[in-house]
Amino acid sequence: MERDEQLDNLSELLSLSTLTLATTNGEGEPHAAPVYFAADADLSFYFFSAPDSRHGQDLASNPHAAAAFYPACFGWQEIRGVQMHGAACIVEAGATWEKAWELYQAKFPFVTALRSEISRNSLYVFTPSWIRLVDNRRRFGYKREWTLA
Repeated sequence: MERDEQLDNLSELLSLSTLTLATTNGEGEPHAAPVYFAADADLSFYFFSAPDSRHGQDLASNPHAAAAFYPACFGWQEIRGVQMHGAACIVEAGATWEKAWELYQAKFPFVTALRSEISRNSLYVFTPSWIRLVDNRRRFGYKREWTLA
């Protein structure tokens, strides 16, 4: 699937605010946490978090993660969302960090006033290797999957 088609399939859902990030610790215990995210055209998902948070600690020892985002709904005909597998890591200061910060501020303008709080956290990027779009609005059980290089 071409990148433009992938973005077309996901564009409405990329406007959502929160994704659920799933990680595992060294003992294999799973953990899920909601995080605000901003995505770029390459489908890199950026979020801020404290490195000493449970998922921050998990990612420090095991970058493999899963993520999902979806709007609230109350009927099976409305179920739609995205499931992903990939890896997450801290984004170091530099051009990528600045670009991600601009995306994040554009999506969440209130963070500009929280710059000192943000500075106490790290910017992470989740890079999916596999994506599944689910959309029952198209038909019951509709799924579209693709892998990314």
